Amino acid sequence: MQREMLWFKEVESLAPPTIRGARNKDGMSAEELFRESHRDLMKHGEEWLKATTSSCSVVGTLIVTAIMFAVALTVPGGNDQNFEYPLFIKQPLFKIFLFSTVLSLLSSSNSVVMFLAIFTSRYSKEKFLKSMPTKLMLGLSSLFISIVSMMIAFLSTIRLMLKHTNYTWGVLPIMMLAIVPIFLFVLSQFPLLLHTAAFSTYGNIFNR
Repeated sequence: MQREMLWFKEVESLAPPTIRGARNKDGMSAEELFRESHRDLMKHGEEWLKATTSSCSVVGTLIVTAIMFAVALTVPGGNDQNFEYPLFIKQPLFKIFLFSTVLSLLSSSNSVVMFLAIFTSRYSKEKFLKSMPTKLMLGLSSLFISIVSMMIAFLSTIRLMLKHTNYTWGVLPIMMLAIVPIFLFVLSQFPLLLHTAAFSTYGNIFNR
């Protein structure tokens, strides 16, 4: 639907101003004819957007509630019994853990807000041109940042826990496994994000 809107706007910009308001033999203007002929496409686009945003918002909500709040409230290594501050507070890995946890929580919250905005929007044809794709890009980008940050926080915690043990050899296999969900997300969602951002919303599909 977005591409059809881009073509419509491009043809409209090339048409002489004197014929832009012209009507056909059925008394319909170009905009009215476009809306009528693309009614089914708009409906399919709305259904696809709702299904996509619903699935992604579930993932974002799970990261916020079930994972990141638990991670934020559970300090790696526990607290010092005398001074009540984290035992690993001076460790660089703890700072990485803290930063990545906050970043993941904020970005996942932002993605949920973006997906909710799409889900509750009024689906007019004008919104398929810029508004919906922009919100979708922001939501997917925020969700990607959230997943990456969550994995960094997880790996930082594992490294802190195993630092002074005989199981440091287990860090590398865990790191390799942690890359899998990131790779799967990129593989499944990056083509959509790239197409929307580079070729439609902020790119030039007409090469001029």
